[in-house]
Amino acid sequence: MNDKKTLLKELKKIKCIVWDLDNTLWDGTLLEGDDVKLKTGVSEVIKTLDQRGILHSIASKGNYNDAMLKLSEFQLDDLFLFPEIGWDSKSQSIAKIQKNLNIGMDTLIFIDDLSFELDEVKSVHPQVTCIKASQYLNLPSHHLLNPKFITRDSSRRRLTYIEDQKRREEERDFKGPRKEFLASLDIHIQISEAKDDDLKRAEELTVRTNQLNATGKTYSYDELKLLMDSKNHKLLICEMNDKYGAYGKIGLSVVEIFKDYFYIRLLLVSCRVMSIGVGTVLLSYVMHEAKKFGKRVKADFRHTGRNRMMYITFKFANFKEILVDESGTIVLEKDLSSIQEYPSYINLTIK
Repeated sequence: MNDKKTLLKELKKIKCIVWDLDNTLWDGTLLEGDDVKLKTGVSEVIKTLDQRGILHSIASKGNYNDAMLKLSEFQLDDLFLFPEIGWDSKSQSIAKIQKNLNIGMDTLIFIDDLSFELDEVKSVHPQVTCIKASQYLNLPSHHLLNPKFITRDSSRRRLTYIEDQKRREEERDFKGPRKEFLASLDIHIQISEAKDDDLKRAEELTVRTNQLNATGKTYSYDELKLLMDSKNHKLLICEMNDKYGAYGKIGLSVVEIFKDYFYIRLLLVSCRVMSIGVGTVLLSYVMHEAKKFGKRVKADFRHTGRNRMMYITFKFANFKEILVDESGTIVLEKDLSSIQEYPSYINLTIK
């Protein structure tokens, strides 16, 4: 059991590989006029990991336009998100990438041919895993880069970030209240009880979601299967799309059914939809279902250092703390005399 917990903890860590360029991605130095050539097999490494849902970015010193032109010649430019190419320190570049991707610093690998660059990054961001460029061919076989399942959502992860960039650009140019902007996106959310073909993605969500997991707990495929088949539990999955494309399955809840109340054992939402209010929608749905059967609602929350937004979600819904157990888990309760409405800009479907 301890081995399992350790593995699940490690699997959360790697979401993006940040590459240097000169003598790392390619042989030679572009600014010195070298006729640079891609490292043997590096294109295949990047594309293989991209299909597994591992993102890629760049932190490199040099001229941005020249480097992107060269990447375009190699037909690799579209595979890198938020590339940082200029004269900032590598640690500054990595901080910008991490902020743009909205992922934990401990989910990044940085790969460079120069030891002093790796040391500089490690001194500023000790959470980042730093790897010498000579090891790049070993990346696809590394257990941290081999997810147990490759789902449709993971295989198109890079595309979802590209779609999200378009949303951000439109929001930046939008004149008017934010609710009007969200309404313009034509957001559709579907909540349903999970089926067999949802379980791989459900496990992936529990493993990868850190910021918006109310307890920080992870579940294996087999555990989720048992919960799905249990008469005393509801395993709810939430899917979302808008005019730019499909977010995929981005929310999950485990609800245990008791005689007098529904008990939310898990509530989590992908950080990519943090600002849209999906957690509120999922929580309100559970409350409406409980009220339909004349029950109250309880919920578990456990501070992980990253999930404060989920605590705020419960508090905005007027959940009250009733106790803290010996493990540090906060038990919350809500009477259902009033339930917050679903956001007006969301089109909700229940299946």
